[in-house]
Amino acid sequence: MRPPRERRAGGRAHLLAAGGDRRRAQLGLPLHVGARRRRFTWVRDAAYSVYALRRIGLEQESGAFLRWVLSAFRGQDRPKVLYTLDGTAPADEFTDPHLRGYRGSAPVRWGNAAADQVQHDVYGEVLDCAWQWAHHGGEVDEELWGRLRGLAVTAEENWRTPDHGIWEIRDAGRPFTYSVAMCQVAADRTARLARLTGRDADAERFGTLAATVRETLLREAVGERGHFTEHLGEGEDTLDASLLALPLRRVVEASDPRMVRTVEAVVDRLGAGDGLVYRYLPHESPDGLAGDEGAFLLCSFWWADNLVHSGRLDDGVQLFESLLARTNHVGLLPEQVDAGTGAFLGNFPQAFSHIGLVSTAVNIARHTGGAA
Repeated sequence: MRPPRERRAGGRAHLLAAGGDRRRAQLGLPLHVGARRRRFTWVRDAAYSVYALRRIGLEQESGAFLRWVLSAFRGQDRPKVLYTLDGTAPADEFTDPHLRGYRGSAPVRWGNAAADQVQHDVYGEVLDCAWQWAHHGGEVDEELWGRLRGLAVTAEENWRTPDHGIWEIRDAGRPFTYSVAMCQVAADRTARLARLTGRDADAERFGTLAATVRETLLREAVGERGHFTEHLGEGEDTLDASLLALPLRRVVEASDPRMVRTVEAVVDRLGAGDGLVYRYLPHESPDGLAGDEGAFLLCSFWWADNLVHSGRLDDGVQLFESLLARTNHVGLLPEQVDAGTGAFLGNFPQAFSHIGLVSTAVNIARHTGGAA
C-alpha cells in the first residue's frame, strides 16, 4: 500500500489495526536505505489484481472486490483511492519521532495523506472490473446499477479537471493522459454495461461520452513527435510509463502508429537498460519529492504486452523471459529494481509486479496458441 508518495525501500508494507480505539494506522518502508519516500496499496492495485486473477479463471474475486469497493464508496461525494481492509478511511498522516525507521531511514510516517488525493483513474478501474464481472454472468440489479452509474457520472463531471495521477504526485495537479484515458474507460464500460442490461438511454449517453473523451485524448495528448504525452494540451513532450497501458485498457490499439511511437519514446527516454523502465523522470516531471527511484517492474511487463500485441512476439517473449530471470529463489519479484546493481527495491513481494507477470504470460499464451 502506498504511503504519501514517498519512494520505498526493500521490504514489505504493513497494514496495522490498533486495539480498543480501532484507530487504523499504516506504516510504509522507504525506497532506499535513508530515503524519505514510501508506499502503500490503493483501490487501483486491488482492481489490477482482480483483473489478473480473473484472467486465470478466478472469477469470484471480481464480484467480491466489486461489493467491497462499492460498499467503501457509499455515502461519499467522490471515491477515495485508499481504504483500510474494513472499508474505513485511513488514519491521518503523522510522523513518529520515536522510531528510527527501517535501517535508520527516518522519518517513520503513519497514516496516509495521499488517501485524499484526487485520482480520476479510479472510476475506470472499478467500472472495468464491473464490466468484466457482468460480462461473465454477474447480475446488475437496480441498486448496483445506481452505484456504478454514479461513478460514471463522476468521471463525466471531472475528466477534464487536473488530478494527481496514477503515480500520486505530491505537486500541483495536472491533466494526466492516463487519468483522462481511464475516464474514457469508465464511460465505455458503463455504456457496455447499459447495453448488456437493456438500459438504452444510458448506453447512448455514456457511449457518446466515451467517444468524446477518446477524440479529445487523440487530439490533445499527441505531441509534435507523434507520440502520446504525459499530459493533455500542455505543448510538452514529457512522458511517463503509464502511457504503455493505453492499449491494455483498449483506449488505442497497440499497432496504432501513435502508440508504436509512444513505446519507442518511452523506452528511449525512460529505459534503464536490460529490459527495465522508469515510471518517469522526476527532474522532467516533478512530483513534489526529493530523490530518485528504481526501475518499476510493472512498466516492463506493459512494454512486453505492447510488443506482443503489435506483432513483435519474439521480442515480447524475450523481454518477458528476462523479467522472469529477475525473480528470487522462490519466484517472487519486488516493486522496483536498481538498474545499476539489479538489487530489489520497494515493496517486496509486490502485487503490481506479479499482476504484470500473470497478464503478460496470458497474452503470450494466447498469441502462441496456448491454453490461457
